Amino acid sequence: MNSEKEKHIYTVSELTKYVRVILEDSFPAVWIEGEISNFVLHSSGHMYFTMKDSGATLKCAMFARLNAKLKFKPKDGMKVICFGKLSVYEARGDYQLIVEEIEPKGIGALQLQFQQLKEKLQKEGLFDQAHKVAIPFLPTRIGIVTSPTGAAIRDFLNISRRRFSNVEIIINPVKVQGESAKNEIAAAITEFNKLKNIDVMIVTRGGGSLEDLWPFNEEVVARAIYASGIPVISAVGHEVDYTISDFVADFRAPTPSAAAELVIPRKEDLTALIDTATTRLRNALDGKLTRLSERLEALKGSYILKQPLNIITQYEQTIDGFLKEISVSVDHFLKMKGENHNRLSAQIEAFNPLAILKRGYSVTVKLPQGGILKDAGALKVGDMIETKLGKGKFKSRVEEIG
Repeated sequence: MNSEKEKHIYTVSELTKYVRVILEDSFPAVWIEGEISNFVLHSSGHMYFTMKDSGATLKCAMFARLNAKLKFKPKDGMKVICFGKLSVYEARGDYQLIVEEIEPKGIGALQLQFQQLKEKLQKEGLFDQAHKVAIPFLPTRIGIVTSPTGAAIRDFLNISRRRFSNVEIIINPVKVQGESAKNEIAAAITEFNKLKNIDVMIVTRGGGSLEDLWPFNEEVVARAIYASGIPVISAVGHEVDYTISDFVADFRAPTPSAAAELVIPRKEDLTALIDTATTRLRNALDGKLTRLSERLEALKGSYILKQPLNIITQYEQTIDGFLKEISVSVDHFLKMKGENHNRLSAQIEAFNPLAILKRGYSVTVKLPQGGILKDAGALKVGDMIETKLGKGKFKSRVEEIG
């Protein structure tokens, strides 16, 4: 009985809770390295996955309130370092890591987010060259989306005044770093498109860390640039800095200063270009006038201009010759046709029965039928006949048939 009193028998729940308390007290904050597998994003927003290495696995859970701010999307096969506390899911008795932070191993979270968004937008066609439009050669009004107090706008304004002061600059002031910057930048781009009062737009800021430049890597900014009907130049950071905005924009300038030099030509260069073109045009016109004057002088000494009536007379003689040839041809044609007509008339006359009668023959018909008599046997005494001669006719009665 004493041994039974000393023996403590746990229920499963008691033991599981005891283990959970021990684990949570022993491992309240640990960093664990491993590879993600069996990743599931539940409809509740919670993430469940397994971390594994070559020798073991560990179930992990990251709840929605913590994973909402993740800069990248975890997926199977990704090597990560997770921070959190060990606990036990009592319903199944599984011990698990309650994850509070995840960092991709070997690459920063921001860099991974950058790569994932870049791949996504590229697949959607936001970087396609076919979508990009040309930057106007000499815009009269330029819109700038940037901080009104940053170095980028100061550099841009200095260069624009130096190169072509007539160009009008409109600044749409925004924050260019911090959490709210992405929405301000996207809204400014959209606003310029609604106003439609500029020829080209420049989205810009000066250099900074990856975190400083991050608003220009946000999807909302990329989609605003893609939707812009106004040509967009992206000029963010230094020459080595590439942002998602650079890939979506119609043109990327390596720096804000470079953007100013790209979009605003030097007024002196344009003036010199116009002067050169004017000189070349004037020289070309002078040369043309000189050649025409020389040709006119040459024509003034020509025979045609000296004796213009002789040319007319020669053409009149040529016309007379043509008329004579036509007259001879017509006479010959009519003569040939007349001879043919006479020959055919003679042939027709030869076959005319009246002509035969004129040569002394006659035609007799029996009355009253009028049929031509060819045989005397067709007659009988007393029949009336009519005889047609070469000239005139007469009727007679048959008195005797031989």
